[in-house]
Amino acid sequence: MEAVLGHLRAAIEGGEYAVGDKLPSEAELCRRLEVSRPVLREALRALQTMGLTVSRTGRGTFVVSNGPVEDPTFGDYTASDLMEVRRHVEIPVAGYAAVRRTPEDLDHLARLLDRMERESDTIAWVAMDTLFHLAVAQAAQNPVFRRVIEEIRDALARQSAFLNELGGRREQSDREHRAIVEALVDGSEHDAIEAMTHHLDRVGTTLTAIVRSERAASADTPMKGGPQA
Repeated sequence: MEAVLGHLRAAIEGGEYAVGDKLPSEAELCRRLEVSRPVLREALRALQTMGLTVSRTGRGTFVVSNGPVEDPTFGDYTASDLMEVRRHVEIPVAGYAAVRRTPEDLDHLARLLDRMERESDTIAWVAMDTLFHLAVAQAAQNPVFRRVIEEIRDALARQSAFLNELGGRREQSDREHRAIVEALVDGSEHDAIEAMTHHLDRVGTTLTAIVRSERAASADTPMKGGPQA
């Protein structure tokens, strides 16, 4: 996926596809790049998150910028808006969950975490990542918290996929999730808050590093010429 993403991004930033142009169809791109449709779609989603393209239902994918944006968009929300809300919601939620969780909550989280650590399919892992954060909200025993996480669930999944594809976050995230679960098992509000804070700090740091890296790559990309390997 990273190779396909790099190829398409270079084509856009190099001027092969200008702002306003429509990218070739998925079938045509799959044929040209010799990749499966799921791989291509992951790359196209990453391009959209970077702010280079937009997908229009029934019409295709169009180029809207020749350089990545500073604030990626995950579904309906920008990264900065999403992170602001996550910090104000998920950190206190972890604290509440530590003192209110039930044995059933702990069992569910432990089984989910074990599955995540064994999962080899990235798409399946991303789906479980959102379930993990929903389960922590559930353990806080306040339905409003769960409703808030449900509202941003799609954005969380998109953000998770983006971080894993471009930031290699998966193993680190598994460790951070385990630290959160261990704090909940211990019933330590302080440790749960600290663990969730660390997790979100690392998410934010990786996002910033990706954006800076992409913008630096954009600045170094020649404006003319074909896609680079």
